[in-house]
Amino acid sequence: MSEPTEIRSKPVNARKRRTVLKAGGTLLISLLTPLTARAAQILAVRVWPADDYTRVTLENDTNLKTRHFIIKNPERLVVDIEGIDLNPTLKSLVAKVHSNDPYIKQIRVGQNQPNVVRLVFDLKEEVNPQVFTLAPVGEYQHRLVFDLYPVNPPDPIAALIEKGQWSAGEPATDMPPPVAQAEPPYAAPKSERPPQVTRMLTIALDPGHGGEDPGAIGKRGSYEKHVVLEIAKRLKAKLEQQPNMRVMLTRDGDYFVPLNVRVQKARKVQADLFVSIHADAFVKPTANGSSVFALSERGASSTAARWLANKENAADLIGGTNIKNHDKQLASVLLDLSTTAQINDSLKLGNAVLKEIGGINRLHKGEVEQAGFAVLKAPDIPSILIETAFISNPEEEARLNDDAYQDRMANAVTNGIKKYFAANPPLAKSRML
Repeated sequence: MSEPTEIRSKPVNARKRRTVLKAGGTLLISLLTPLTARAAQILAVRVWPADDYTRVTLENDTNLKTRHFIIKNPERLVVDIEGIDLNPTLKSLVAKVHSNDPYIKQIRVGQNQPNVVRLVFDLKEEVNPQVFTLAPVGEYQHRLVFDLYPVNPPDPIAALIEKGQWSAGEPATDMPPPVAQAEPPYAAPKSERPPQVTRMLTIALDPGHGGEDPGAIGKRGSYEKHVVLEIAKRLKAKLEQQPNMRVMLTRDGDYFVPLNVRVQKARKVQADLFVSIHADAFVKPTANGSSVFALSERGASSTAARWLANKENAADLIGGTNIKNHDKQLASVLLDLSTTAQINDSLKLGNAVLKEIGGINRLHKGEVEQAGFAVLKAPDIPSILIETAFISNPEEEARLNDDAYQDRMANAVTNGIKKYFAANPPLAKSRML
């Protein structure tokens, strides 16, 4: 009886072996056959037009490879993006370009070939495009960025001349401006005739954040970038009412300006002062009050000041700058030439402004604090950073959105600047451009 049992068992074992071999073969084939790559997904598209440049951002779930080239007559920028398929989000980019964009007429989007989407930027003038990627940071995933800079960028001094704020006889080079009169420009006039001033004073106002970088966001949804721009515009209007002051904004709309470019803009117009406007934030909503900061050569004046400086200095990571295009030599010069004299003048300015702000809001600290803020490193311009209030505090967030509070803040800063110049008349000095 054992032999028939053995004979019957052989086919069963053979079938098992064949099944195992088939399964193994299938597994081997699946390992050797490349998997079809999943197309990357475009999650959001944004366009940020400005006089300086227009930025187009594609936010996506992975790093994208691109190639781009310029076509002349008419001017066009062509970009091929690999590894994606056309989706409704990417198609919506077409509608995000407005007629008042300084550099883009329109954008055309199409599936050029399988897994390759082509963007065609029809341009209004010749541009120098910068195409780069940004790693995930904060609330953002991967970003593909197109910065379209004009080949002939606008001249900030020409803009002031156009507004009638720069006389043809004033130096627009590195020649020192003429010496101011001995009498402080804001001393009370001895007669009804306004005091004569030999040169205009130029104030650079710097609304923080902008564009891709919203800054701090309040519980009620207020964006720091919007609030500080409104305050800066009010401050600009009040300063320009003074008989011998003109103002340059580092940004006048919702777009991002890298920290070092903000400093460069101030130096190009030979600014006498640099005032950066911000709204503070902290992890606890109870934190409140206004603050004024100056640069420090020897470390931060407090742990909180160091924390805040690190947070503000991270703006370039969030706003997004092309690291390959950074001028490392310029950055080094700005750091090395931040002089004791500049810091001393900044502290004088900061104290004058802080005293005035204390009349409209509680002060978070009773003295000007110091830390290594990148935006305050112009070596030849007294520079301060004002935290107008805590946007993370619900009561102060409401105040920051109130027209009356914004107006009082602008008045306070204006008075502080006037008192600084009254005590420290501007004298001739060599400019470093």
